[in-house]
Amino acid sequence: MQIRDLPYSDPGRPDTRSGPRLLLWLGRNQLAGQARALVWGVVHMAAVAALPVALGIAVQAVIDRSGARLAVAGGLMVLLGVLIALGDTMLHRTAITNWITSAARLQQLLARKTAELGATLTRQVAAGEVVAVSTADVEKIGWFVEALSRFASALFTTLAVCAALVVYQPALGTLIALAVPALVLAVLPLLPPATKRADEQREKAGYATELASDTVAGLRVLRGIGGEELFLDRYRRASQEVRRAAVRSARMWALIAAVQVLLPGLLLIAVVGYGAGLVEDGRVGIGELVTVYGVVTFLLFPLRVFEEIAMAYSFSRPSAARAARVLSLARTAGSADSARTAGSARTAPGEGPAAAPAGDLYDPASGLSAPAGLLTAVVCGDPDVAGRLADRLGGHASAGPEGVSSALLGGVALDELPLEAARTAVLVQDKDPVLLSGTLAELLDVPASGAVAAEAALAAAQCSDVLTALAQASPDASGDPMRARITERGRSLSGGQRQRLALARSLVTDPQVLVLDEPTSAVDSHTEARIADGLRALRQSRTTVVFSSSPLLLDRADRVVFVQESRAVAVGTHRGLLHDDPAYRAVVTRETDAVTAQARPRDAELSGLGGSEQIEESA
Repeated sequence: MQIRDLPYSDPGRPDTRSGPRLLLWLGRNQLAGQARALVWGVVHMAAVAALPVALGIAVQAVIDRSGARLAVAGGLMVLLGVLIALGDTMLHRTAITNWITSAARLQQLLARKTAELGATLTRQVAAGEVVAVSTADVEKIGWFVEALSRFASALFTTLAVCAALVVYQPALGTLIALAVPALVLAVLPLLPPATKRADEQREKAGYATELASDTVAGLRVLRGIGGEELFLDRYRRASQEVRRAAVRSARMWALIAAVQVLLPGLLLIAVVGYGAGLVEDGRVGIGELVTVYGVVTFLLFPLRVFEEIAMAYSFSRPSAARAARVLSLARTAGSADSARTAGSARTAPGEGPAAAPAGDLYDPASGLSAPAGLLTAVVCGDPDVAGRLADRLGGHASAGPEGVSSALLGGVALDELPLEAARTAVLVQDKDPVLLSGTLAELLDVPASGAVAAEAALAAAQCSDVLTALAQASPDASGDPMRARITERGRSLSGGQRQRLALARSLVTDPQVLVLDEPTSAVDSHTEARIADGLRALRQSRTTVVFSSSPLLLDRADRVVFVQESRAVAVGTHRGLLHDDPAYRAVVTRETDAVTAQARPRDAELSGLGGSEQIEESA
């Protein structure tokens, strides 16, 4: 794989059982790249290691006044210089290619997992954690992959050089062969505390990132309530904790670097002192001593690489563990088989997408049923219950000790379907939908059946004033609202305008089943009534489920399901439930228990006088 060939047509199916297994899986998928980097690394380091040999030959030739050997030494130095330059260039090229391609593979896997989980991702893992994994953690893992090939070539070259030294000069070579492993192992006791401090720094940085993201997302609200400075002070404190943790981590790694400089320096002094004594005794020539000294100096370079790989692994192992945890998430709850099914939402070449089932939508956990072709409104007193129920209706099982399964469509569990088929069948619009930046035409350019035109969807969602505002705010649109630009997350629009554009986008998709979670919570009542009529007309003969407690929407639904304590406890029309079910009436009208109790005698009295229709109309 070359950089020009990215992205991968298929990044593969990772081994997410642990961080080291994920790193091993990445390595197995880059054997060819690692082999090329190993070859070029050996060429580079072997040439660097051989340079002292040429220098020793030159020194001895000068002492012996041999011009021929001096010329040979000069030619050897030129050849080694060319090999050093070539090997270093190609090693850097192949190692960086390994880094970028491994990081790209992980980025594609994370993007695929994000698309698979959708809005449920941030319910299983914090948003700051996702950002940290997809940025800093991916970079650290790529660093380890890049350093691995250089470590392998340094290890191979070091072993070869030590063996050659023992043969070339047994006395000095044996001393060096015994000292080098001791130098490598000397820093091992310092790695666990260094890794611990690095993990602490990363956790604090992740919290600060999440806090900054939440602050920016709610900046408008914070300014409105005067809480901007409060959250900014909180972020300042978090950032200072990150700085202190970074300083503590840097001190430990500085200590490791100091040890890696001090110990080889002591070895170099010992070799020179011992070698000088051997020269005085006539057991070693000056040229041989120069050669050994140069080789020991070279060995300082592989030792640096050993330090780097230890540091890279210490940083990448927890990063890989976090990446594996995110990649192991599934839209099913606790089922590895279902997770593999969800992760392989691809069809074989030449085959079309799997056919989506049809029929009634049923949630076995709550008992909620949405008959095919009808508009079903769902009233939940608890917004969290509504969110979990919407997730199950979209094919995501609820997390919990009981492992509640997803909903059934036509008797088929959605979480057992390939992801493409499940999303073709059911579309869930979250209560806080996100609008991506771009033109309005790009916003509405989504996978769709083609049965609903963008104009019809915008009209049903009552977006006429939104189109006017967008056209006026975008001079480049030339009066065409479809060419008007939408800012990031639609921040230039009001909450109601964002909701209506998101609703139009969902209506354009025209799924078999559309689930809307509070689609009009930020819309005024007059517009909400027109949206309810437009939604009912446009989704005629299509299954639609709306989570809402708005009487305007509930009154236009074919059936209303009242969910209390995660169970569907009542089914009927809005007016019938309003009259017969006090708990339903309390949720819809926001009455307290005391007010509800006082209203019961009056309801009975008015009912006896034929005034029930008046009560229902006013509701």
